[in-house]
Amino acid sequence: MRINLRGLNRTKKTLADGTVKIFWYAWKGGPPLSGQPGEPEFIASYNAAVARKVITPAGVLLSILQGFQASSDWDDLADRTRRDYVKLIKVIEKDFGDMPLSALADQRARGEFMEWRDKRAKSSRRQADYGWQVLARILSWAQGRGLIARNPCEKGGRLYRGTRADNVWTDDDEASFLARAPAHLHLPLLIGLWTGQRQGDILALTWMQYDGAHIRLRQSKTGRRVVIKVGAPLKAALDPVRQKEGQILLNSDGAAWTPDGFRSSWRKACAASGVVGVTFNDLRGTAVTRLALSGCEVPEIATITGHSMRDVNAILDAHYLHRDQRLGDSAITKLENRTKSPN
Repeated sequence: MRINLRGLNRTKKTLADGTVKIFWYAWKGGPPLSGQPGEPEFIASYNAAVARKVITPAGVLLSILQGFQASSDWDDLADRTRRDYVKLIKVIEKDFGDMPLSALADQRARGEFMEWRDKRAKSSRRQADYGWQVLARILSWAQGRGLIARNPCEKGGRLYRGTRADNVWTDDDEASFLARAPAHLHLPLLIGLWTGQRQGDILALTWMQYDGAHIRLRQSKTGRRVVIKVGAPLKAALDPVRQKEGQILLNSDGAAWTPDGFRSSWRKACAASGVVGVTFNDLRGTAVTRLALSGCEVPEIATITGHSMRDVNAILDAHYLHRDQRLGDSAITKLENRTKSPN
């Protein structure tokens, strides 16, 4: 049976691998829908959006939250980022959805939002900061379009002060993982270490993006295009399983990974391999570190990983290299050589 859902709106976005994905909204300017047309999940999310539209008063924060999710700014976000944002937007909607937009211009609004962040920080400071960041971004979007006069969440600072300074994969970590983890997880590790790319972009890689010498991709988060020469160890792992098309990375059933499925399998493999204190995301910083320790200059590293040169410097300065003993040993060796050389 065919059901006609009135007012549906759709947008198209080209993903990093070149495929085109369609995103559906309840109406133009309305909230995004879950699932695909014809599926029960899709119809349920449409009905929920319509019901909420009927009872939503004008001039409240909820209208800004919905407007942002129907904007081009929202479409430009990576899939994983959108999913994370949706979870936080639901929390914001529950706590502040009925707040009048006129109240945002009041000086006390900032204090109210900070109290909300402090309350969330009792469970997780990192999540409290992320919620603040999402709210600040949405309000900035609204301010830029003249929907509100002031963004009370601008420049709110951070509560979470954690660092991943010591969270770099060591050679022993790599060896232990390759020795004990399932074989279908070896290739993701090597690609992470030899390309320095994000998990989402690595999982999305297709064989069409590998020509036998280079991997080419457009980063989903930044839109940057990077071309990476494939190092010998990675090439030795890729070439024996190379195909003409399809995803490069597959699960144990020979199917493309889902993000949740990969994260779950990766955690279990690390635990079974005795690899603790590091995550898949740490492979990106590890790649930067190893490139620097190999004598690569900042522009060279940035070209490979897609970071800005400022971000590469920040990673090397604030998070990784000042903890690596090899740099200290190298510095003393250089000083010894200088001392021995004639004036």
